[in-house]
Amino acid sequence: MEHLSGPTLFTKVPNEDAYLKYLYIIGTVLFTVYGQLIMKWRIGHYGPLPDHFIDKLFFLLRLLADGYIISGFIAAFVASLFWMAAMTKTDLSYAYPIITGGLTLLTTIMAIILLGETLSLPKILGILLIISGILVMQYT
Repeated sequence: MEHLSGPTLFTKVPNEDAYLKYLYIIGTVLFTVYGQLIMKWRIGHYGPLPDHFIDKLFFLLRLLADGYIISGFIAAFVASLFWMAAMTKTDLSYAYPIITGGLTLLTTIMAIILLGETLSLPKILGILLIISGILVMQYT
């Protein structure tokens, strides 16, 4: 039988680590943003946090029983798994600024679209400053 040459299922793809580090970083951002948005959306349905301790406790327990909020905690856990995987492929000083910028940008955009939050000049300037800082850090 003739030996087949060329890539197989177990052949390492060139630059596979580069692809994986970005996949893990993107996974961290997406699951974190989902968790934040879903929690903000659902918590808004329950009203403000009560003043008295016992009322606060029952309020928070009610929140913990909400299926959507549970999905937010699960998303945070999955984001943590992606983050741990990212840390095996790249330096913290490289990944963290990307994550921070991605979270800031995507959370702001999605909060405007899905939650009806407003976009103001200070928010725009803040986002631009954050992204500028990230770019400076990445290329120095």
